[in-house]
Amino acid sequence: MAESKWVGQSLGRVGGEDRVTGRQKFAADLRIDNTLQVKFVTVDCARARIIAVHTEAAAAVEGVRCILTAADLPQPVPKCGPAYDDRPVIAVGETRFHGEPVVAVAAETEDAAERAASLVRIEYEELPPVLTVEAALDPASPLVQDHLKSNVLSEHHFGWGDVAAAHADCVIENDYTFPMVTHFAIEPHAFIAAPDPDGITIWSPIQHPYVLRRVVATALGWPVARVRIIAPDPGGGFGGKGWPKVEPLLAFLALRVGRPVRYVMSLEETFQAVRRASAKVHARTGFDATGRIVFQDLEANFLIGAYADIGPRVVSKASYSACGPYRAQNARVVSRALLSHTTPSTAFRGFGTPQASWAVESQLNEAADRLGLDRVEIRRRNVPDKDEEFIPNETGADGNWREALEKAAAAIAWETPLGPNQGRGISLGLKSSSTASASFALVRLHHDGSASVLSGTSDMGQGARTVFTQIVADELGIAPDRIVVVMGDTSVVPFDSSTSASRSTVFMGNAIIKACEHVRSQLAEIATELGTDPELPHETLLRAYYGSARGEVIGLGSARSAYVAGHPLGGKSAFWEMMAAAAEVEVDPETGMVDIRKLVLVSDIGKALNPMQVETQDEGSAVMGLGHTLMEHLILDDHGRIRNLGALDYRIPTIEDIPAQLHSFLIENGDGPGPSGAKGAGEGGLLSIAAAVGSAINQAVGVAIRDLPITPERIWQAIQKEQTHGRQ
Repeated sequence: MAESKWVGQSLGRVGGEDRVTGRQKFAADLRIDNTLQVKFVTVDCARARIIAVHTEAAAAVEGVRCILTAADLPQPVPKCGPAYDDRPVIAVGETRFHGEPVVAVAAETEDAAERAASLVRIEYEELPPVLTVEAALDPASPLVQDHLKSNVLSEHHFGWGDVAAAHADCVIENDYTFPMVTHFAIEPHAFIAAPDPDGITIWSPIQHPYVLRRVVATALGWPVARVRIIAPDPGGGFGGKGWPKVEPLLAFLALRVGRPVRYVMSLEETFQAVRRASAKVHARTGFDATGRIVFQDLEANFLIGAYADIGPRVVSKASYSACGPYRAQNARVVSRALLSHTTPSTAFRGFGTPQASWAVESQLNEAADRLGLDRVEIRRRNVPDKDEEFIPNETGADGNWREALEKAAAAIAWETPLGPNQGRGISLGLKSSSTASASFALVRLHHDGSASVLSGTSDMGQGARTVFTQIVADELGIAPDRIVVVMGDTSVVPFDSSTSASRSTVFMGNAIIKACEHVRSQLAEIATELGTDPELPHETLLRAYYGSARGEVIGLGSARSAYVAGHPLGGKSAFWEMMAAAAEVEVDPETGMVDIRKLVLVSDIGKALNPMQVETQDEGSAVMGLGHTLMEHLILDDHGRIRNLGALDYRIPTIEDIPAQLHSFLIENGDGPGPSGAKGAGEGGLLSIAAAVGSAINQAVGVAIRDLPITPERIWQAIQKEQTHGRQ
């Protein structure tokens, strides 16, 4: 391969103009002839025993073609899920969260479907719900899934050394809470299911089309070959579009009516369909007199909702590396995935790490104050060196993480004076990347010298099409505008495990490189057979070889991370995504309002294949982190209903909340396993935001808040409490 021409450049976003002008067709924009419109009917509480369903009035509405309940499905009603087959296709006997479908109505028009849905009458008896961590752990609470012995779906134990025997000069012990938050993607969740001669085709803006294919096939009892998934590029995912939700129900409905069916969620319905797991973390951390960590003793309880979804994996993966990017002589981590009568939680950018990082990083801040150390210095003393193993038998520190800490401190002007009610905070975040997984890619070099790339990765906003185009442009010497990346159709593109864990650039990127190498090796064979120069333009070489047949060269490449039997996560982390964040704030003590004056991000990226994309991904991620730090949280009433459904009542960061200064810096040492030494990116920006901002608020007004979000009300109340305590 010639010297890189495109990789490392900030090539404009492939498809970016279509996204911002409205030309791109999202799932909700698709129209298929003869399609029925679908509405769901639910009950107005989280947990209820279904006594009877009356559909007579709804069936009389003109245009209604099907009203489906659990009684209309195979018995017992099939259950499915990405990790556990525990979620019934539709509610059976009892609802387990507010918004769970009890009835599905299909009609010729949306108005008819909505009218009919409003006429369905469900007789039900409301039952007491389990809504909190405390209730889920209480043996006296009702079971969310009655075939289980408790509401602890899974419990995980990680660690090393002997915490009980460890001696520490300073022990910090606190409880931290992290709220339920929703993904709030701009594009709604939209689905179409249509019978076809081979089985069924489903359109869904899902991040992992091959996972959806497997789950639908399992629910139907079919081989996966009969299920086709078409996944248009989603308008934002953040994990909320990662895993199957209502697609199996739509598959049954489409097969029953013999026609395509279409369901588009409202924003309110989306809130009831996807969320991040809330958590309560009890942290007990021991330090020696110099500030070095002697032990980490963590108990993390995650409220994952009514069904498993991918929750247990979120809990296990986050808690496995919960001690963060630090040496700890001894560690004990106990984590639980707790069932509750709430919306099933799913993947969310950061995959559980922000919940753990909030606790561990806040512990370091308090220890620094107790020991008379600077908050940067205490981290400096505990960060592992390059290649140092900081979790036994795991991938070592694959970057110079101390460099990220130092750059963040310098960029925030850490040691310069501050004004009244101003403060600075700093924090590190660490997330494990993909473990056991596999990616396959096809590269087709056409007779005219253009190329198509077939990839199972989804471009959900991270710019995968752009990066893959840059890779092929360099590998094959083709201008980017002559390369097309095809994604999202399981009948066309080869297998990919998932678009998650910041793995796409590394794994699919490596697979594409190998596919290009396969193409180049075939071109060399062709040149040898023809006795000509292998450096001829591709189209000249192919024309000479195929003539009027106009053949092409197809390259296959694959990349995988090995499955390791006995490893707690199924395999070692392929790389670590590490981010340092530093914040400068000003707090109004009279109102508790926080002004983020400056936010600095430093990412250990290995190599930025497209620097502008990496920086904007980090910045967007950081703004999401400000959401759960300062304002975002779902509010439940005693019936388990979300009271702040929708854009009016659920606050997310707007332009008014963006820091006055937001800076993103990249550390590029070429030490990653991906193309040109790249590591994954895009999630790191929010891993450490909460603790950095919380530390800055603490310095500004002298109060420590351990419950997110850090709202003005909480700050004001903490200030009043501190002042009252000081007067006593």
